[in-house]
Amino acid sequence: MTIEDIQTICGKWAGVTQDIKWENHLCFNVGEKMFLVTAPDEVPISASFKVADEEFDEVSARPGCKPAPYMARYKWVWIDDINRIGKKEWTRLLTSSYDQVAAKLPAKKRKELGL
Repeated sequence: MTIEDIQTICGKWAGVTQDIKWENHLCFNVGEKMFLVTAPDEVPISASFKVADEEFDEVSARPGCKPAPYMARYKWVWIDDINRIGKKEWTRLLTSSYDQVAAKLPAKKRKELGL
């Protein structure tokens, strides 16, 4: 997996924007709310993303994964290398993260974004 692969996956969804936060983290947002944070300048590239409550323990226990610092209480997981997960699994996990964050947006914002 590459950052470009992740951009392709996330670029298919309505209302997705990208920006740089904290000087070197590429963040993917929907309605100005983050659903994925990557560190493309790190080697290997790491990432944090939101998971469903029922998947949090399972995903956190995978090799190279752990509860995301500062965000674990919101069910975010950090992975030390984006290549630990294949494209099909990334698509599933990122779809879930996007859907969870988008679902919590105000109705007016969801309508503006075409969700």
